[in-house]
Amino acid sequence: MATKYVYFFGAGKADGKGTMKDLLGGKGAGLAEMTNAGVPVPPGYTITTDVCRYYYANKEKLPKELEGQQKAALEKLQKTIQKSFGDPSNPLLVSVRSGAKFSMPGMMDTILNLGINDVVVEGLTQLTGNPRFAWDAYRRFIAMYGNVVGGIEKNEFEHILEAQKHQRGVKLDTELNVNDLQEIVIDFKKLYAAKIGEDFPQDPLKQLAGARDAVFKSWNNPRANYYRKQNKISDALGTAVNVQSMVFGNMGDDSGTGVGFTRNPSTGEKVFYGEYLTNAQGEDVVAGIRTPKPIAELAKDMPVVYKQLREITSKLEKHYRDIQDFEFTIEKGVLFMLQTRTGKRTAASAVRIAVEMVKEKLITKEEALMRVEPEQLDQLLHKVIDPKAQLKVIAKGLPASPGAATGQAVFDADTAAERGGNGEKVILIRQETNPDDIHGMDAAQGILTARGGMTSHAAVVARGMGKSCVAGCEEIRVSESAKQFSINGTTVKENEWITLDGSTGRVILGKAPLIEPEISGEFGVFMGWADQIRQLKVRSNSDIPRDAIVAREFGAEGIGLCRTEHMFFAEERLPFMQQMIVAQDVEARKQALAKLLPFQKEDFKGLFREMKGYGVTIRTIDPPLHEFLPKTREDAEVLSKKIGVSTDKIMHAAEELHEFNPMLGHRGCRLGITYPEITEMQVKAIISAACELAKEKIKVVPEIMIPLVGNVTEFRDQKDIAVRVAEETMKEYGVKIQYQIGTMIEVPRGALTADEIAAEAEFFSFGTNDLTQMTLGFSRDDAGKFIKAYLDKKIFKDDPFQTLDQVGVGQLMQMAVLKGRKVRKDMKMGICGEHGGDPASVKFCHRIGLSYVSCSPYRVPIARLAAAQAVIEGKSKKGSAYSSK
Repeated sequence: MATKYVYFFGAGKADGKGTMKDLLGGKGAGLAEMTNAGVPVPPGYTITTDVCRYYYANKEKLPKELEGQQKAALEKLQKTIQKSFGDPSNPLLVSVRSGAKFSMPGMMDTILNLGINDVVVEGLTQLTGNPRFAWDAYRRFIAMYGNVVGGIEKNEFEHILEAQKHQRGVKLDTELNVNDLQEIVIDFKKLYAAKIGEDFPQDPLKQLAGARDAVFKSWNNPRANYYRKQNKISDALGTAVNVQSMVFGNMGDDSGTGVGFTRNPSTGEKVFYGEYLTNAQGEDVVAGIRTPKPIAELAKDMPVVYKQLREITSKLEKHYRDIQDFEFTIEKGVLFMLQTRTGKRTAASAVRIAVEMVKEKLITKEEALMRVEPEQLDQLLHKVIDPKAQLKVIAKGLPASPGAATGQAVFDADTAAERGGNGEKVILIRQETNPDDIHGMDAAQGILTARGGMTSHAAVVARGMGKSCVAGCEEIRVSESAKQFSINGTTVKENEWITLDGSTGRVILGKAPLIEPEISGEFGVFMGWADQIRQLKVRSNSDIPRDAIVAREFGAEGIGLCRTEHMFFAEERLPFMQQMIVAQDVEARKQALAKLLPFQKEDFKGLFREMKGYGVTIRTIDPPLHEFLPKTREDAEVLSKKIGVSTDKIMHAAEELHEFNPMLGHRGCRLGITYPEITEMQVKAIISAACELAKEKIKVVPEIMIPLVGNVTEFRDQKDIAVRVAEETMKEYGVKIQYQIGTMIEVPRGALTADEIAAEAEFFSFGTNDLTQMTLGFSRDDAGKFIKAYLDKKIFKDDPFQTLDQVGVGQLMQMAVLKGRKVRKDMKMGICGEHGGDPASVKFCHRIGLSYVSCSPYRVPIARLAAAQAVIEGKSKKGSAYSSK
């Protein structure tokens, strides 16, 4: 039996259904579902994602069966609406749109009004009695086809259009008359012939084939590839192609087009939300050429249509049980729905909608938790403008994506990408953004546009990225060529600092002070549900009390990694550390360490206090000692005056301690073995801090962690020192406290011999930063030179320093867990590498049975949600529903 490549929809019946997103793409599945539900959808057909995959697997060839199936679908479409392709007396025009399984707004290409030509345009004029409409449709089609199929830059068509408007002295496209549009069509066709080397195609079937193939090609255009990589969407999915009969929103004031959401995608508020334009086609709304009206005004302009639209979209939301993003067209007072899909939303909106839909009994708590991507929660932690600040507000646009951002003005995406990629803070300012700008938008702190509305490309993409965006700021005059914008006599040039408030639409001159947001309300309810379900504990990597405070506010249940060496770099401490390193004998080293001990003890007391009885894992010193010493003779001279050691001795020590490969050098437990007095000081500081707080009746749970152990004998050496010092210190204070001594598993041999080490260690913590380096043989600091090439060539799916290599590094971890727990059945095991805040890595940690993950304070909510989702996914795979406590 031949593979079915084409699925028809129309006249209240569709071949496909809403569950077929893999095959029909999100748009095609939505069109089929709406058709079957009786929603007024213009008929058409969907060419499946199978064809796209075949196209790329067979060097841009199409399956033989497709031609016959597409011909049959086209004949059925003509019969359904009683119009004919290429017939000037009764012409069928179609749109050709992409539609992948996952929504990729603006990333692939669309063509409208396909089927029009020199003869059909005259027929449309006679048929409608509206020559302006006919020629407007023709000029739009040539520009879209020329860009998408011919590869001609959009701005080349735009220049011709703008020149005609300038010559006529008009501002809007709608102010051009028939003669103007006819002249534009002639000039567009001349441009096409000059660029392509042949006349603009007049055969509608040739047009259709060109558009279809161009949509398949657009699956691999640079912006689509970038978007998929950014959103971790598989390249193998492919896109469907939707061919749909045209309905026209540009046939006069009783026609229009719009886009909307069933709830506010920025805030989550349950209000009908969107925009529309009268006498316009769909691309006009999202392209930002004209600033649209709020959808509420449609109730005044076309009350019957508005009521019908509200009824349909309410049913769609209840049917899909999620916020819907819809597109519609009104042709001479008749409403048609062009699309419905799950609406993209900000993190704040996602959380609010999830919580409110549970209260409305539309979804369960478990479904609510699965509706929010853990990484999205990072958006909730964005800074806001300090309300006490004195601001110079120079303009106001639409509050398109919440949060505040400050940066230097740049006016093109390439500059934004380059400078943002180098760590500079920039704000990307454009007339309006387009999909080719995505790399610059991604690198910028925020986006400002002069045109476009709340559903423009800039707004939708910025919300998805969690970036501040002010759109449709029409009062500013942007000159991208001059790299500046002006408003009311003020000119802002490239490199000047501005601030955006994406929550209010304000544009502020200068660098406004930003503060941390307050998190409460629905977020607390939502995270409470996650905490009920998750099994993994979530700790924080925190080195100072200030970090611990933030971590606790975000729900951390202890500290999984305190890097004690970070405490030595403060200005008042570093000289004592350096004095210890250059000391010539043990006694001199101990004298210097004695000066550091009070500092460390106070730091540990601060951490213990903030954690209020939760475990605090403190790692003894890890980096090689040369990192603390001056790099130049000038710096050595300054240090010499501070510590009374000659410059020559300091430089000699720096040279002597220099290592060819510090990552594999004299660091971690190796330092404690060769300089046991360092371990002694640190353990004394830890236990002293615990004893002093115990006397204050404050519960403390100190966990001493020995780093870089690959052999049980290394651990035993350091453990013996730690136990001796701990017992001596408790005896001094006359206090008995419970403490643990464990190790980091970050050397592959440590994982391979985990059973031996577990006989001595009381807990394991996987240091996956180093474990990844040593397993892959990559230096994390140097891998950046080639990791991008690995990702581009798909040698690696993910950067292994961001998302755990589950097959290689993960296998070592799983082995260590099994071996360790054979010796200590209930042994506590965690992870404290950067992967502890990566959702995919957190879920892996759940699957292999770790006790906790530890991550940076601001990623604690992300880890909490990912841990809950891991439980839900596990239950789902076993085929049983999970009900929360």
